Amino acid sequence: MKGKNLLLLFWAMLFHGVCAYAVDIPFGNGGMIRYDMDKGTFDIVSAGNLWLKDGFSTVNDGRKMWSSKQYSQRTYQRDTFEDAVGTGTKHTVTATKKGLPDFTQVFYTYADKDYVVIEVAIARPTRVLKTNGFVPIEGTLVLGDDAPFRSLFVPFDNDTFISYDSKALDDVDDMYSAEVGVLYQEQSRLGYVLGSVDQQVWKTGVRTVSKPDRSVTMQVVVGFTTPAINRDDMPHGALEGHRIHSAKVLVGRFADWRAGMDAYAAHTQALQHRVIHPWDGPTPVAWNSWGVMQQDINYDRLVEVVDFFASDIRQLPDGQAIYIDLDSYWDNLLKGGLNGDYSRLKQFADLAKSKGLKPGVYWAPFVDWGYKGGADRPVEGTGFRYGDIWTKVKGGYHDLDGARALDPTHPGTQQRLAMVIDRLKACGFEMIKIDFLGHAAIESTHFADPTVKTGMQAYHRGMQYLVEQLDGQMLVYAAISPNMATAPYVHMRRIACDAFSTMKDTRYTLNSLTYGWWQTHLYDYIDADHVVFKNASASENYARFLSSVITGSVVLGDDFSEPGAWHTTTQTLFENQALWAVIADGKAFVPVETDQYASRIFVKHGLGDTYIAVFNYGDDTEQLRLQGGRLGLDTTERYQLLDMATQDTVELSSETTVPLEARQGRLFHVKQTNNHY
Repeated sequence: MKGKNLLLLFWAMLFHGVCAYAVDIPFGNGGMIRYDMDKGTFDIVSAGNLWLKDGFSTVNDGRKMWSSKQYSQRTYQRDTFEDAVGTGTKHTVTATKKGLPDFTQVFYTYADKDYVVIEVAIARPTRVLKTNGFVPIEGTLVLGDDAPFRSLFVPFDNDTFISYDSKALDDVDDMYSAEVGVLYQEQSRLGYVLGSVDQQVWKTGVRTVSKPDRSVTMQVVVGFTTPAINRDDMPHGALEGHRIHSAKVLVGRFADWRAGMDAYAAHTQALQHRVIHPWDGPTPVAWNSWGVMQQDINYDRLVEVVDFFASDIRQLPDGQAIYIDLDSYWDNLLKGGLNGDYSRLKQFADLAKSKGLKPGVYWAPFVDWGYKGGADRPVEGTGFRYGDIWTKVKGGYHDLDGARALDPTHPGTQQRLAMVIDRLKACGFEMIKIDFLGHAAIESTHFADPTVKTGMQAYHRGMQYLVEQLDGQMLVYAAISPNMATAPYVHMRRIACDAFSTMKDTRYTLNSLTYGWWQTHLYDYIDADHVVFKNASASENYARFLSSVITGSVVLGDDFSEPGAWHTTTQTLFENQALWAVIADGKAFVPVETDQYASRIFVKHGLGDTYIAVFNYGDDTEQLRLQGGRLGLDTTERYQLLDMATQDTVELSSETTVPLEARQGRLFHVKQTNNHY
């Protein structure tokens, strides 16, 4: 009977050109999309609450815009589908109107997921279409009660010391976020998450517009570019074809927005095609030369570093190796430049391995550091000139961080990359830090490969080629890079920009963990950059070390070829073997506070253990309040907090305070006492 009614409605729509009915699309635990087949708009309800009103979709071709609301005829089709996330139902609304391309909105729903994935497309079999942008969803968020909301800015990458930014909604007029946007309450943690779940073709921006009447418009823009966020100073590249579709966009309302971000990241990761070889080793621990040594790399100093890690510290548990990673200026060890003699570099790699360590190296494959030397310089390992392989953009070229972008699709870029990687593999390196990858994602007036039309297509083409050349030989670590699109190509990614020895550096790093911890689901490991101790206070040093531990992996950065207090600091930390158990699963801690620049409290539940990290970024002592419920602990139980540095204990009931010295961090192992209230 149901099928017969739908057929009658279809025929009514076909012959009368109108449809005065709604289609109900269920999802998750009681969620519902109600699509108005007359207006081309939809509402979303979860847990009995209408939270998105009058949603619609648009597409533009650079000259004009089409909206789902302007069409006169619509059909609805329901099918099942299966993807890497699970099995679900595909709900397709196709709108037609004479003189316009067919406009399709697809809603992907899962019975066990409290969110919806939306994709839109335009099609015209008789004409080639062209577009550089969609808005799969725009609508009004119904906030309900008067509790204050916050809006989160997520960066596109980790370049130029950019930070995440959480703002009170009252302070937000019009704000864009890269790939994903969040609106949430700090106290209840209720939140709305909207973001792209694929980045193969498009860059996406999420726009939040707050109005004086407390209404909020959310708009997901697929084909978004701006210099301040994703570094582009020209429009997004356009696609052509008889059918063009947007990126898929996840939209959901969550009782805890942090769980929503975990779900968003997990969904994105599941849909990504992983190119890098699987990592089955322990959590990486490394030393990197950029922390202090920087441009002063030479062979004798590296011998001292190798000797320190091989002989002067207690080795890690379970045979876990330490990587000795040469950053930029490793070419100090070459004779004759990139085309020259690599024998000294191989000698270093052999030395490290002979001492039970793993040698690492650095490369920035998609930038030209010497561009001021002119376009006619020969490209190493090729028959091209550098001017041939520079990325062409509106106004000339793309320069950032003192480097010029190279076209990832150009055969000259690829031949140069292959030549260097082959030499490094021959030296025996087992880790590579790849850097300034965002330069490969820049929109261009034209790429060398004419089939590539967008910056993200170019990025994936270049990264795919890089991984193919590495051939599974190395642990691959990304430094400056797009937050999300890099995940298929690396094992490990730095979560922020450079950080050194001060509490200010620690706070900066933990800003990225506070609002970007969810990337732990995209990568095998995320990293807090090299840990530098130098001559900072003992409390600052320990806090800096903890910022790395709670991010998920550890990379040290002091110059161990020189005498200094950092030797003893590092030795002491390596003696505390219990600390290494915290990073055994490689996963990040989760923030407890999300209404300030960086949370002071982080928690991790995993491997049968719970850990709590607390920080005082200020210059005065502090009594920090901990609440069991906010930490995700059973409020009917009593707990003992064991300080992993001092072995002191603190009793935690439903609420307690923890003393913190100025510029101090503490890490606690939570022990249940089995004493109930």
